[in-house]
Amino acid sequence: MKQNLIFDADDTLWENNVLFERAVEDFIDHVGHPTLTRVQVRERLEEIERVNVRSHGYGVDSFERSLTECLTVLRADVPLADGDLVALRAMCEPIRANVIELIDGVIDTLHELASRHQLFLLTKGDHAQQAAKIEASGLADLFADLTIVPEKEPAVYTRFISDRQLAPDDTWMIGNSPKSDIRPALQAGLGAVLVPHPMTWSLEHDDVPHTHERFREVSPFAGLTMHF
Repeated sequence: MKQNLIFDADDTLWENNVLFERAVEDFIDHVGHPTLTRVQVRERLEEIERVNVRSHGYGVDSFERSLTECLTVLRADVPLADGDLVALRAMCEPIRANVIELIDGVIDTLHELASRHQLFLLTKGDHAQQAAKIEASGLADLFADLTIVPEKEPAVYTRFISDRQLAPDDTWMIGNSPKSDIRPALQAGLGAVLVPHPMTWSLEHDDVPHTHERFREVSPFAGLTMHF
């Protein structure tokens, strides 16, 4: 039976968080804190990121803001120098470059699924940055609809399927984030498929509802063709 398959983008179709992780490691090196461990510096940064994503959204600009604020906090009474700001900007440049590295199996799998199902893309983040990544990916033509939202909550999924007159029983959300792709989609009455990624951002972690009747877990990405 023809299904409606809604795909996440970052770390589902192409690599994303690995670029942020490299920047975080460079940031910790730059901090060189005399007493805090690398784990403790990362924890401070994550605390600041949690606040900033609520106020400033996702994307590299919000991330750079978090790096700057974290360095300011960790340096205490020592003001940041111009060299610090230049270094933080350089750490973020690979992310801004929007060089897309598709995850193994994505192209062939999407082509096969598109031959028998209707595909949609639903991603969250800064609109301009996400749109640039979608264009650079070369995947846009495989989807009936491309949607970028600031956040993924149950109401977003409910509105998405309502606007497109999609039946919840025939609609599935597919992504790597338990917090954004799986739990809210299930709460909205959709099915949800987790495609785990080893570098999923810590702020996207959540408990996985293994016992839910409409939850599936598939790995690798190409395994989706065995279910749909």
